[in-house]
Amino acid sequence: MSEFASRELLRRLVGFPTVSRDSNLALIHFIRDYLAEQGVSSELFFNAEGTKANLFATLGPQERGGVVLSGHTDVVPVDRQAWTVDPFALSEREGRLYGRGTADMKGFIASVLAAVPAFLAEPLALPVHLAFSYDEEVGCLGVRSMLEALAQRPHRPLLCLIGEPTELKPVLGHKGKLAMRCHVHGAACHSAYAPHGVNAIEYAARLIGQLGEIGAALAQPELHDPRFDPPFSTVQTGVISGGQALNIVPEHCRFDFEVRALPGFEASSVAERLRAYADGQLLPRMQAVSKGSAITLEPLSAYPGLATPEDSPAAKVLALISGSRAFGTVAFGTEGGLFDQAGIPTVVCGPGSMEQGHKPDEFVSVEQLRGCDTLLLRLRDYLASG
Repeated sequence: MSEFASRELLRRLVGFPTVSRDSNLALIHFIRDYLAEQGVSSELFFNAEGTKANLFATLGPQERGGVVLSGHTDVVPVDRQAWTVDPFALSEREGRLYGRGTADMKGFIASVLAAVPAFLAEPLALPVHLAFSYDEEVGCLGVRSMLEALAQRPHRPLLCLIGEPTELKPVLGHKGKLAMRCHVHGAACHSAYAPHGVNAIEYAARLIGQLGEIGAALAQPELHDPRFDPPFSTVQTGVISGGQALNIVPEHCRFDFEVRALPGFEASSVAERLRAYADGQLLPRMQAVSKGSAITLEPLSAYPGLATPEDSPAAKVLALISGSRAFGTVAFGTEGGLFDQAGIPTVVCGPGSMEQGHKPDEFVSVEQLRGCDTLLLRLRDYLASG
């Protein structure tokens, strides 16, 4: 397994502009063909439109659980970002490899693919499974169909390693997420007669204020978990739109909010509290003016948190291959909670830093890519030993 192989594969992967809004099939077909050249067959799990796919492949014995190496193939957009290099052509400068997805998370996928010959050359007592998904960046959507299929199989994987960028530090936990959209429907009128209308923006503001109160309550010290930063569940409103003109009382307003939930906290309880506030405090006033007034909540996406115990077999394997027991957590979410929810113990460890993810001139260092290659060779030796 050579450093050159990882770099060359990363170059090929970065060259596929797999922004979540677009298809990932060209990249998936490249991986499928790369594996086929080495005698490895792949399964593809398509979305309803047939424009995107997950890929699953097994190296080693088929009748045992083994370890899943999981990575998402989609990347975030580069629109309106001030890149100094071509985001979809790998470039190198001062020990850094630049391009969209180098850190998040095509660097990991490149190392995994470069390790395939090493895995195949060694008689493995336990298999390694490759699981590459789509639409992680928009709510961990794609991997769900693949997990549903795996749940029907007789040999469930023993462990999943999510290769999100952690600077190769061993991570056992992250928060879950719930994203919601709130629609406020009021009644329009001329602004000179404002009391005769129902101002959707003003009622939306009250709802957003209530979310702030809920968030403040969740930040109380007794609810803290010091493993996380910040150490409490958070609520924030990120997008709002409404109104047509200053002299028209706005009939419609909508806003999007999210909950970043500590493992064990039900993020849906925030939406339930907002619903109770809307029904008990706001709708009676709104409907007293216009019976057609309404407040609706629409779920956008959600995924669970992850909290793998430090004394679990999964954590022990992660310590072995990463060379560290300094377990931590990350602030961003992953597909790990979904694997864990499916009964597959999950850990997170991969090359690069999320400090570079989603930013212009995203990069992974050559040193980090080399370190990931080493981690995967340690995993090979572990799987060979049984």
